[in-house]
Amino acid sequence: MVSPGILLVDKPAGLTSHDVVARTRRAFGTRKVGHAGTLDPMATGLLVIGIEGATRLLTYVVGADKTYHATIRLGQTTGTDDADGDITAQAAPEAWSAVTPEAVAAGIAALTGDISQVPSAVSAIKVDGQRAYDRVRAGEEVVLAARDVVVSRFDIVAERVGEGTRDLDVIVDCSSGTYIRALARDLGAALGVGGHLTALRRTRVGPFSVSDSVGIDALEGAPTLTAAEAAGRILQPLPVTDDESRDLRHGKRLAGQAARIHGSLAAAIDTDGVLVGIVEKRGADLKSAMNMPQVAS
Repeated sequence: MVSPGILLVDKPAGLTSHDVVARTRRAFGTRKVGHAGTLDPMATGLLVIGIEGATRLLTYVVGADKTYHATIRLGQTTGTDDADGDITAQAAPEAWSAVTPEAVAAGIAALTGDISQVPSAVSAIKVDGQRAYDRVRAGEEVVLAARDVVVSRFDIVAERVGEGTRDLDVIVDCSSGTYIRALARDLGAALGVGGHLTALRRTRVGPFSVSDSVGIDALEGAPTLTAAEAAGRILQPLPVTDDESRDLRHGKRLAGQAARIHGSLAAAIDTDGVLVGIVEKRGADLKSAMNMPQVAS
C-alpha cells in the first residue's frame, strides 16, 4: 500500500508538469498523484507532488510564495514572452542609448512591490473553460485581465551583452500567480527595447526548497515527506489529544480552543505524529477545514 506523502521533484526542461505526474504514478504504483503549481516545459526546478491522501494538502501549497532564478533578454520581443516563441521585434540600435543603469533600476523598481500584471496570452489561465494558450494556438486573439500580485524581490545578479541584446540574470521572490514572463515583457517594454524570458528555474515554493528535491530519474523509491511533516511546514503544527483527534474526525468542534493557533489555519497532528487534518478558527472554536483519510493499520 502506498503511503500518503509529499514528493519534491526537480523538473528538467522539456517535460510538462503532467509528464512528471505521469512518471510519479508509474514509480509509486498509484493513480492518485497531483502537483501544486504548473511549470512550463521550458522551465526547470521545484515541483511539489502530492501522493495518495496527501494530494489534499496541495490546495494549501498552491498559494505559497515562490522564488525564481531567471534570465531576461532585453532587445527582442517574442510572441510568447519567452524563448519558445518566434521573435516578433528587434530593438533598433539607437534605442539602446536610453537603457542606462538608472533606467533599468527604475524599470525594476516599478515592477517591485504590489503591482498589477497582465499575464501572458499563452498562459494556462482558463478563459470560458478553455486554456488561454489553446485559444491562441487556435488563432484567437486573447487579452487576459490584469491581476494584483506581489513581487517582494527583483534583483539583478549578473549581466551579459550580446549582439543587439542584453541578458539580465535575476532572482525574483513573488506571490502565487506572478508570471515571470510578464515581468520580462514589461521591463523590456518600459525600457523601449522589448524583452522576453530565456531561462526560468523555480528554487522555492513556500517552505520547500529545490535543494531537497530528487531528479526525474530518481523517482523510484524516492523519499517523501509524510503528510504531517509537510503540513507542519506549511502551517502551524497543532498537537491534539486522542479525544480531540476523534472529535475532529467526527466533525465536532474543539470548543473554546481558537486561541491555540496564531493564524486562521493549523495542521492538527495526533499523538502518533499522524496528520488528522487542517483546522480553522470559527469564532472561539476550532473546526476541521479538511480531514485526512485514515489509513488502516
